[in-house]
Amino acid sequence: MLIRLLRSHLRPYRRQLLWVVVLQALQATAGLYLPRLNARIIDQGVATGDTGYIWRTGGIMLAATLAQISLSIVAVYIGSKVAMAFGRDVRKDLFDRVTDFSAREVATLGAPSLITRITNDVQQVQMLVQMGLTMLIAAPITAVGGIIMALREDVGLSWLLFVSIPVLLLIVGNIIRQMVPEFQRMQDRIDNLNRVLREQITGMRVVRAFVREPNEAVRFAAANDDVTESALRSGRLMSFMFPTAVVMTNVASVAVVWFGSNRISTGDMQVGAMVAYISYLVQILMSVMMATFIGSLWPRASVSADRIEEVLDTASSVVVPEQPVTSTPLHATVQFVGASFGYPGAESDVLHDITFTCLPGQTTAIIGSTGSGKTTLLGLVPRLFDATSGAVLVNGVDVRDLDPVVLGESIGLVPQKPYLFSGTVASNLRYGRPDATDEEMWHALEVAQAADFVRAMPGGLETPIVQGGSNVSGGQRQRLAIARALVRRPQIYLFDDSFSALDVATDARLRAALKPETKDAAVLLVGQRVATISQADQILVLEDGRLVGVGTHTQLMASCPTYLEIVESQLQVDAA
Repeated sequence: MLIRLLRSHLRPYRRQLLWVVVLQALQATAGLYLPRLNARIIDQGVATGDTGYIWRTGGIMLAATLAQISLSIVAVYIGSKVAMAFGRDVRKDLFDRVTDFSAREVATLGAPSLITRITNDVQQVQMLVQMGLTMLIAAPITAVGGIIMALREDVGLSWLLFVSIPVLLLIVGNIIRQMVPEFQRMQDRIDNLNRVLREQITGMRVVRAFVREPNEAVRFAAANDDVTESALRSGRLMSFMFPTAVVMTNVASVAVVWFGSNRISTGDMQVGAMVAYISYLVQILMSVMMATFIGSLWPRASVSADRIEEVLDTASSVVVPEQPVTSTPLHATVQFVGASFGYPGAESDVLHDITFTCLPGQTTAIIGSTGSGKTTLLGLVPRLFDATSGAVLVNGVDVRDLDPVVLGESIGLVPQKPYLFSGTVASNLRYGRPDATDEEMWHALEVAQAADFVRAMPGGLETPIVQGGSNVSGGQRQRLAIARALVRRPQIYLFDDSFSALDVATDARLRAALKPETKDAAVLLVGQRVATISQADQILVLEDGRLVGVGTHTQLMASCPTYLEIVESQLQVDAA
């Protein structure tokens, strides 16, 4: 998976990669030339007392060093730019893929895991790319070139190379083999840590209300300790790599001096050649050590690449049509034709054979017990997920054939849990329609019964809203979400239990103000309170995902036992 990910996302940067290879090859060549020049200074300059030769050769060495530094700087600069661009592209592709997911895929992969994959996992692979382009390319060139140059200096000591290098590679390979499963566990435990932390931050009010801070501290500590334990185990394994390389380099250098001095005493080798041989040996083993460092990054990057590719390979169950319909024969009409929905692997469907029609100017309310499928039914209209059988039609066209932009522009959704984005009141309202004027926003706020508390805020429309809208109350958050949908002025309004946080008086005023605004639109309204839905043109009663009653309030009171039971239970609660 890692090779596949690198190949697909580095392909656009082939030219830059070629430049990095060329520059790294040139700087490695310049580095390999230096020990040979040093040997000549010792053997032909120092040994003979030729000062002029020493100065001339020293000047060449200085020029080669400057060239090596310059080429290395440019290569690292280009390589770093490519690595950063690679990370940016992978994050973009992941973001695009995740935003195409339906609720089904997000639930399967998990929001904390998706966040980790887009951030931490991409960072691991990006680090491998950066280190590879700045260090790994030069390593094999230096190793191979160093072996050739060392053999040119003296063949008799070559057996030291063919002993030390395989031993080092064998030890390092065994360490890397043990690191792969450990990194897999680490990434999974980071997912779990993010999940626990996200739950605790999101549910902070509940934690404090039930005085569960000590218990949550224990939960977080356990997840944190798991990550720490994995990090320590992989760190211990990684800590063996560099000492092993250093020990092998020092032992090999001592061996060269030991055996090289014997060859010098017999006249088979010169002092300069031995010094050059030691330099080449150090270069070779250092290049192996650099490759070892990249090798230590490879296992974790490989695990991260698998997780990234899992997201990229996961197809959304909500598929964009190849030839989408961009014009519709009807206006403000929603039709369910035998629509059912079930999750993969579930024993039974959430919704069973739902059929009804909501016409322009008509309000269709949906009521039922908890878990009866009300929110799921509403989610089929904007294609938060697709029906597994049957069809859902918007303006006479199956939503699976409709252009997503056309579908989105036709719908104004107020979700069950209204969410506000960080910004201002105005920026949140313009999320419904970016070109909305101040007058249109104030009108939407008036209809949503939110104008009074927005005017009371210090900045009015420019009052800051924090992420999630946690600096306003639940009722204010609901009304701002309703105003956001009104600003859009869609053909179809979807209210998913959007009045639950409002008091009875505000609920009544809001519903009265909505009537003239939605007179030409189709309105689908999920409600829990009978008072909220009793005036609807038609009411759908759901029980265990099945449609057990359709009609007005009066008709259902006479014909639907389930609806009658809901009404009586609420009357008993009100009486109590």
